[in-house]
Amino acid sequence: MQFSTKKTDVLSQKTGCAVVFAFANTLLPSAKILDEQHGGALSALIDQKDLKLSAGHKRWITLPLGNTPYQRVMLVQLGKPVSNKQHAIKSDNLINAFTSLATGLKQSPVKDATVYIDDIFTQNIDINHADECVDTSWVTEQLAIALEKSFYTYSQTKSKPAPKPALTKIVYASIDSARTKSAKTALARGAALGAGINLARELGNLPPNICTPTYLANLAKTLASNSNKKLTARDLNQKQMEKLGMGAFLSVAKGSSEEGRMIIMEYKGTSAANSKPHVLVGKGVTFDTGGISLKPGSGMDEMKFDMCGAASVFGSIKALVDMKAKVHVVAIVAAAENMPAGNASKPGDVVTSMSGQTIEILNTDAEGRLVLCDALTYAERFKPKSVVDIATLTGACVVALGNHASALYTNHQPLAEKLLSAGIAANDKAWQMPLWDEYQKQLDSNFADMANIGGMPGGSITAACFLSRYAKKYHWAHLDIAGTAWHSGARKGATGRPVALLVNYLLNT
Repeated sequence: MQFSTKKTDVLSQKTGCAVVFAFANTLLPSAKILDEQHGGALSALIDQKDLKLSAGHKRWITLPLGNTPYQRVMLVQLGKPVSNKQHAIKSDNLINAFTSLATGLKQSPVKDATVYIDDIFTQNIDINHADECVDTSWVTEQLAIALEKSFYTYSQTKSKPAPKPALTKIVYASIDSARTKSAKTALARGAALGAGINLARELGNLPPNICTPTYLANLAKTLASNSNKKLTARDLNQKQMEKLGMGAFLSVAKGSSEEGRMIIMEYKGTSAANSKPHVLVGKGVTFDTGGISLKPGSGMDEMKFDMCGAASVFGSIKALVDMKAKVHVVAIVAAAENMPAGNASKPGDVVTSMSGQTIEILNTDAEGRLVLCDALTYAERFKPKSVVDIATLTGACVVALGNHASALYTNHQPLAEKLLSAGIAANDKAWQMPLWDEYQKQLDSNFADMANIGGMPGGSITAACFLSRYAKKYHWAHLDIAGTAWHSGARKGATGRPVALLVNYLLNT
């Protein structure tokens, strides 16, 4: 998708389609101008209630030739005002509107479109009193993200891929030259972030016979080769991990014919000498059968999504590379398959992690924490500013928070505040959960330093407690994305979350 900005008005720009907006029962300025030029064609939609008040509802209008340099117009509803604030657009409604217009353009025959964003910042809308703080850059970035995301379609393993959309160019139009100038950076950032989200979605959606630990290791090297030397990539094989004492990771990987890999990527977008990096750690279980503690067959196909934490790390790195972000980030991906086999780990086995702590494996389906704990210990060597691990870790998290928010745990409250704020700004929300000492005793074992499960109560919390024992030497946070990483049912597919949260965090620390 090609994004550009231009100082122009709704009557001057030649385009395949003009996108204008309504707010509740009011046409915004660009739409009003068109309405006056064409005998009330747009206001009639409101008067006759053909344009509903729900954010994102839209109507196509074909104008007669003559008064404007285009015929197609899309009128998009921004929704009702925020409660008790007559002139405030809710930021969630803006996202819905952008998603809807992006989908409409994707399905249309137009090759280019112009979006008149000035309307959102007119005096008729007090954007500063919306539920979340949004500005011109945020609006522009979210528009680009919505467009990039809408144009993603999975096709790699289909015999007849869906035809590509006709649309190739979007113009961000404003009569304010300062706004168009500032929008260029935001559009580029949004396009890069959208591409990163789509990469995470693609990796999650790929079948597990393609997206293996080796596939991910090769992808890391491909990203590095295309990074203008800003990104380096390497990986550790199982023999190297044995030498490092990664017994927890290897206890998961050893039951598969696919060799496990610990993938390390380092992005240096800053010239600061000896800068300490932020570290992202992704759970990359490319397929999870549960091992000897075998999962039920129903829905097991969705366990290809158990590497979505790793996918979000790859997506974040791609976004940072594409936007040439001035940050220093190390990404560690713990990639393995969890399979039942004659040599697979058994309930009751005791293994020794890289940290030297021993673990009694009571359930081989609690494997994510086993691959992550060794990755968290490995992260110590980078002397990080912060470490954030991302994992589809527990079904208990889905019970607690559903599919709307990722669960956040941390040993450092300022880090929690930054991540929570980043999630709100990125429309990729998290919710902080307790990490209290009272929960730690559920991991007690008679035969090792700890067990790998803590029983039914508070399953997401005790999983985080387990990881916290390997993250005592730095500021650490854990994101359990089991409820947010993918959709089931008719919408089955990876979401790309929490790439937006992670990138927003990294850009603002």
